Amino acid sequence: MLSVSPFFPDYRFAIAQAPGLDDAFLQSFTKDYPNVELVKGKTYDLLLQADAALVTSGTATLETALLGIPEVVCYKGSAVSYMIAKRLIKVKYIALVNLIMDKQVVKELIQDDLNTENLRKELNEILNNESRRSQLKEDYAAMYALLSRGGLASAKAAAEIRMVLP
Repeated sequence: MLSVSPFFPDYRFAIAQAPGLDDAFLQSFTKDYPNVELVKGKTYDLLLQADAALVTSGTATLETALLGIPEVVCYKGSAVSYMIAKRLIKVKYIALVNLIMDKQVVKELIQDDLNTENLRKELNEILNNESRRSQLKEDYAAMYALLSRGGLASAKAAAEIRMVLP
């Protein structure tokens, strides 16, 4: 993902650093990228200032969408792990946003599709294509409405559990 930053010199890139990661570890990757900074403990603040996001984690993809930030979902694991998972788990999408909506709302770049050229193209699309940005916002609003339908999720879950327990 860092390799795409030189193609967008007018933008600042930031990595929302997970609390358990050592600064020196991440700095070893970012030292050659002057427009990339590390931000620790302020993920939501960072996202709320972002024009777009490149996101890897499962719940982070949903949180990013709920905050209304255009995103590209990026995932690359070991070839062996990916092949095993692909055979065991049968889903159309990886991103929670796409799974909830049962359609591709956000672009998923998985395994070999996650490369500099594809990432550059998709990031450019969500930064500069107003039609694409508008469609994302519409889909995010529809997802929010779907998730909000009926409300009181915790109370409903507790009631269901009480009905099952003796």
